Amino acid sequence: MNLKRMNLKYLAILLALVSVACSNDDDTVEYGNWVESSSFDGVARGNSVSFVIGDKGYLIAGYDGDDYLSDLWEYNKDGDYWVKKADFPGVARSGAVGFELNGKGYFGTGYDGSNKLNDFWMYDPATDTWAQKADFIGSARYGAVGFSVSNKGYIGTGYDGSELKDFYEYNDVSNTWTQSVGFGGNKRKDALVFVIDNKAYLGTGLRNGAYENDFYVFDGNSQVWTRLTDLDDDDSDYSVLLSGGVAFTLNGLGYITTGESSGVSSNLWVYDPSTDTWDEDPNFEGTARQDAVSFSFSDKAFVLMGRSGSYYFDDNWEYRPLEESDTDD
Repeated sequence: MNLKRMNLKYLAILLALVSVACSNDDDTVEYGNWVESSSFDGVARGNSVSFVIGDKGYLIAGYDGDDYLSDLWEYNKDGDYWVKKADFPGVARSGAVGFELNGKGYFGTGYDGSNKLNDFWMYDPATDTWAQKADFIGSARYGAVGFSVSNKGYIGTGYDGSELKDFYEYNDVSNTWTQSVGFGGNKRKDALVFVIDNKAYLGTGLRNGAYENDFYVFDGNSQVWTRLTDLDDDDSDYSVLLSGGVAFTLNGLGYITTGESSGVSSNLWVYDPSTDTWDEDPNFEGTARQDAVSFSFSDKAFVLMGRSGSYYFDDNWEYRPLEESDTDD
């Protein structure tokens, strides 16, 4: 366990010391617990988009095995309940991207069953309304990544008939797109990104049918991409190679779970940016799956939805890294 994770779990370990000291049980206490939360009120689906605005999570669109979807739902993490919000007025789709920027939700690209898309929209939670914004200037695509850092939004990578590695920056004040250069990584689709301290960490995905192992960080202030330790480093005992997984951030650490890697996965990997290292945490306790989504709040993180083959999920799981693992709760 690396230093930062030890610091985060220090209090929980101290509380357990008394019971451990008085016990003859030599089993090591494992921390990191999954607890099932309120299931999604809409239809089960995969390849949706999620973003967080304030203390609410939002889930939109996706594919349920029969139809492409355009409904929007709000999740209240404290009350553990769902509220139906205004439907997305554009074309129903899956494989799109979304991100939060300055208190608004942004959503675009994707696939509608026939066409790859490049339209781009804004959701205002204060008025529960949608507004169409300037079209994404990259090629129409799906399986891209989206994130926001330093008060700008970004969309990149994905698939437009072949895998891509280009990135574009969105300015919400001027409602304009510009190409963002400097990413030296490989082309890919169905990659993952998580943001810690105004830096975006990008990895995983597929190119030409092979899993990508390079891992990069983008500094929103300097606009520079830097390569980090590979996701299957020969000097370490981990291999975070997959596509269609889900990523989230909690307590200054990045997490990757589920996805497809020679079959659907339930592994959970945790990244410490202070040491550029990965550790394995207790597996996701829901059914193994791909094409899930996540909500990351300051105090809670959730993994929900997704699919395994032709079966689609509507469950919702909270991860509690400082709580003792318990598969029976």
